[in-house]
Amino acid sequence: MLATTLGVEELRRFMQSHDIRGEIVRLEVPTPTVETAALAVGTSVDQIIKSILFLVDDHPVMAIACGLSNIQRRAIADFYGVGKKKVKLADPDTVLRVSGYEVGAMPPFGHRQRLNTVIDQRVLELPSAYAGGGAENVLLQLKPQDILQATGAAVLDLLA
Repeated sequence: MLATTLGVEELRRFMQSHDIRGEIVRLEVPTPTVETAALAVGTSVDQIIKSILFLVDDHPVMAIACGLSNIQRRAIADFYGVGKKKVKLADPDTVLRVSGYEVGAMPPFGHRQRLNTVIDQRVLELPSAYAGGGAENVLLQLKPQDILQATGAAVLDLLA
């Protein structure tokens, strides 16, 4: 039986226990896409960070990138030394089972299990950004360096 879905409170506790600074921002509207998130907080889409779960040879890998950028499976495949066909986007059921969070609400850390993570180098150029906050109407405002510290992510060019 699947454990309960994780949410904002679990994310807040994870941040406290790992000394991660950041602000949980509750909004009046759902923010399931980069565009709706940017509109809700009055910022550009480039200030929104997306966390996307891939399966690399059936092993979960979290990829983090800015805004509307298109994460290239080839970059992930090259990093893990597998063919591009071995890198697949996780379906919503797998995302929920592996991370504990629903698609559109997934934070970059604090998942059901520690995930191997890769982060696009452009994310780290941002002084501050918004990421999924654990619910469809919640975002997390933080410094991208805190994501790197919390996840131990490998820094890559995920758009190449």
